Amino acid sequence: MVNKSNTDWRFKIAHREALIGVVLAIFNFIWWFGFAYGLGSRPVEEYTYVLGLPAWFFYSCVVGFILISILVIIIAKFFLTEVPFEEEEEEL
Repeated sequence: MVNKSNTDWRFKIAHREALIGVVLAIFNFIWWFGFAYGLGSRPVEEYTYVLGLPAWFFYSCVVGFILISILVIIIAKFFLTEVPFEEEEEEL
């Protein structure tokens, strides 16, 4: 039996797209952590507010969600490839 992971071109695309997903998840976590703990580590009396929400929450959760949503849409539209799932038959 032939090892399909070494010969099938779809695995190369799948690995690249999985890496893109992991990079997006790491970026999302760094964005959230940076704003949540960077701005949120001060005493409550020193908080600044944006649209009635603490700035750390607004930037980490609201802006972060919008930014990641836009990035996912852009990446899905321009960088991900549609791959058929049917098994290809080799001609002899």
